[in-house]
Amino acid sequence: MPLFVLSKPITLHFLTQLRSKNTDQITFRKTLVRLGRIIGYEILNMLDYNIVEVETPLGAKAKGVYIYDLENIVIISILRAATPLVEGLLKALPTARLGVIAASRKETQVNLGYPKEMEVEIFYNKIPEINIKDNVIIADPMIATASTMLKALNIIKDKKPKRIFIVSVIISEYGLKRILESYPDVNIITVSIDPELDSRGYILPGLGDAGDRAFG
Repeated sequence: MPLFVLSKPITLHFLTQLRSKNTDQITFRKTLVRLGRIIGYEILNMLDYNIVEVETPLGAKAKGVYIYDLENIVIISILRAATPLVEGLLKALPTARLGVIAASRKETQVNLGYPKEMEVEIFYNKIPEINIKDNVIIADPMIATASTMLKALNIIKDKKPKRIFIVSVIISEYGLKRILESYPDVNIITVSIDPELDSRGYILPGLGDAGDRAFG
């Protein structure tokens, strides 16, 4: 399974800050940026590279690594909630090209259980040209029913990139299952897999609405 759960103490520390209802707007937004940077460095370790030789200022030769895939990265931000997360990703991956997908979902209350599918409208997207050499990162901090992410994947998959990474802070078990059933070869990077959804399709325990908490 191409799933990477970043459950180290530092990422869990930041996740705990995000979950707390007492975390203020500025701290919440800055914490998303920090997590984005950490996730970006994790992605760097998964990219293709060459072994190279360089000459040091002392005239000695040293073998090293050149990650040539750094030149082949496209980050797609799911607006608006992913903006701070993408800011952090760009600190680790500064040469990335950036695209956006703007989506809105119609919240539905169900009497029992949770909505299996959310009604999502993608009303704007602006994506750079993508080719077979590119590594595409789709960022959305919260993946609940995965309805928005599946629509985004439908757009990106047709462009046939080299790899697709889905980056989130929290993904629900249900959303994860839906993505892997439809796109088993996509790499998923998250900090936590949360077990439940509520009757409106929000993740439990979750952290609330990431966009509202980051931007007020």
